[in-house]
Amino acid sequence: MSEHELLLPIVDEENTCLPLAVSAVSKYWDVSLPFSEAREIAKKYPNVRGSILIEGIEIAERHGLGSLILHSSLSELKKIIDMGIPPIVILPGLYETVQHASVISGYDQKEKSIIHYMPQPDQIGVIPEQQFDKLWEEDGRLMILIAPTDIISSIKVENKTREKSNRLCFVSEKLNLQNRHDDAIKTLIDAISLDETNSTASCLLGGIYNEKNSQECIKYYEQSIKHNKLCYLAYRGLGNYYLKTKQYEKADKYYTQAISINPNRFGPIYKNRGIVRLEQNIKKKAKEDFENYLKYTPNAKDQSNIKQAIQELDAECGN
Repeated sequence: MSEHELLLPIVDEENTCLPLAVSAVSKYWDVSLPFSEAREIAKKYPNVRGSILIEGIEIAERHGLGSLILHSSLSELKKIIDMGIPPIVILPGLYETVQHASVISGYDQKEKSIIHYMPQPDQIGVIPEQQFDKLWEEDGRLMILIAPTDIISSIKVENKTREKSNRLCFVSEKLNLQNRHDDAIKTLIDAISLDETNSTASCLLGGIYNEKNSQECIKYYEQSIKHNKLCYLAYRGLGNYYLKTKQYEKADKYYTQAISINPNRFGPIYKNRGIVRLEQNIKKKAKEDFENYLKYTPNAKDQSNIKQAIQELDAECGN
C-alpha cells in the first residue's frame, strides 16, 4: 500500500440519485446516507440511466457534509489526498457510457500512478498519472470534494466565483433531466457569466441547444473547445449537429477530431461516423467504422443490422 493512499469503506449499493462515489466518500467520513431518501428523489427521473451526481451531493449536504466543485490539477489532487480527503473526479466512460465519477483513493509517487477506489476488496485500480491526467483533461479536470464542513471551509479556494460556476453546471444537468430545459439554459448562461472560460458550461449549453436542433449550439461548442482543446464532448456534439443537418464533411471532421482525442471513449461515435462516410460514398472507411462500433459497443442492440451492413459493404468493396 502506498503511503499516499486512503482506505475507504466497501460500498456496493448505489442509486440514480446516490452514486456509489458519493456514498463511499460519505461513509469514509462516517456518514451513512439513506438510500430511502435517494429512492424517493429518483422517482423524478423514471427514465434516467446512470447517476445524477448533484442529487447525491445535495443529499450529503443535507446530512451535514460540505462540498466543493473545482477545476483542478494533478498537483492539487495530490495535495487534497495528502490532506486525507478522497476526491471524486469526472472521467471519460467506456462503451456506451459517456462519463463516470471515480473516487481517487491515492497515488504512488515512485510509480507515478494514480489509485482509483474499487468497491471490490480484492481489486486495485491503478493508472499511470500521465494517462490519467490526459483523460481527466477531456472533461475539464473537474474535482468534487465532499467532507465535513470544517474541513471544506479550511480549503483555500482561489476563485469562489469559478466554484459557483462549476456547481451550476451540475445543477443544469439535473434541471435538463427534469425536462426543465429553459431553466437549465438560464442556469448555464449564469455559469458562463460567472466564468466565461468554463468549457464544461459551454459544452453543456451547446448540448441543450443541439437537442433543440438549434444552430446556436455551434457557438457554444466552439467556445468550449476554445477553452479546452481536448473537450471530446464538444467535438462529438458538433459532429452530431452536422450529421443531423446533413453537412457530412463537417460531421466527419469533428467526429474524427473527437476520436483522435480518445479512440476508446464512446463506441456509438463510430457508427455515426460510419453513416457520415456512407453518405460521402467512402465505403471502405465506413465499414471500418462499423467494425469499430461493434468492437467498442459489445452490447449494441443493433448488432445484427450492423453486421449485415458490414457484409454488404464487404461485397461492394470486393472483399
